[in-house]
This record gives sequence, structure tokens and C-alpha cells, in this order.
Amino acid sequence: MIPDIKLDSWEKRSEEHQKQYKYLLQKADKNKVLKLLPELHDAAFEKIDCLQCANCCKNYSPRFKMPDIKRISKYLRIKETVFIDTYLTMDTEGDYVTKTSPCPFLGSDNYCSIYKERPTDCHRFPYTDEDVLLKKPVITIKNSSFCPAVYFVLEGLLANLK
Repeated sequence: MIPDIKLDSWEKRSEEHQKQYKYLLQKADKNKVLKLLPELHDAAFEKIDCLQCANCCKNYSPRFKMPDIKRISKYLRIKETVFIDTYLTMDTEGDYVTKTSPCPFLGSDNYCSIYKERPTDCHRFPYTDEDVLLKKPVITIKNSSFCPAVYFVLEGLLANLK
């Protein structure tokens, strides 16, 4: 069941519910959560237009794995080393991420210039239709602070798992 989840001032409500999200992700019945995710994910994206937000692209970087780097370099018709030197840096966890925020491929219209070839992390984000939501609670909670879709799904889980 999809509860009526308000999206006005969602950032404030997400901040207020961080402890509830943490408890939910630690204690909820995983099978029940996984059963609810597809419907909540679809409902979130019926209400939320990523092109109106693009907070993920404006504030954070996906990981660029070697298959992503090879594919995007080929698409841009540049050498992999040039792609890495121009756009990427290595983070403390040993992953390639963008050197700048917002993402250098994000246009002023919030469209991605490499959308069809975007990194796998971008394709999968915000992970609201997969078990990553439960397996990586720290990331899920962080994502809920800047992504209205994650907020929507977590609020839906809270309402359905009372």
C-alpha cells in the first residue's frame, strides 16, 4: 500500500526521521522490505522528476569502475588515460570519482551529456528497488538527506511496517 507521502519540505522531515530510518534499516524484516520496494520505488518515480532535482549529480560523485571508464572514454572518443586525467580523481577508498561538483557531465538543464553511457552507479541510483537499501544502511540514510526518492521510499516503509 502506498501511503500519502508529502514531498513539500521533505528535506526537513528527512532530517527529523534519520533515527527512525536507521532503526528501520537495522530491525525491519528484510523479506517484507524487499517485497514492498518495487511498488514504493515505482510510486516514488511517478511523483518525482529527477530532472527537477539532480541533487545527486550536483553534490556527489558516483564511482567510476574500469568498465565505466572504458565505455565512457570510447563514447567520448578519448583515451582512457585522458578521461581519467581530465575528469577523475581517486578517493580515500581507492575508487575513481569526479574531480568536481557538480558532475562535469551535468548540463544547466539537469540533463546528463553521457546519459546512455553513464556509470553503473548512476544507472542504479538511488538503489530504492534493490537490496543495497538494506545492505548499506549508512549510504541509504545519507542518500535520504539529498534524494527525495529515497526519502519517499523510506517513509513508505515506515508507514507499511508499523
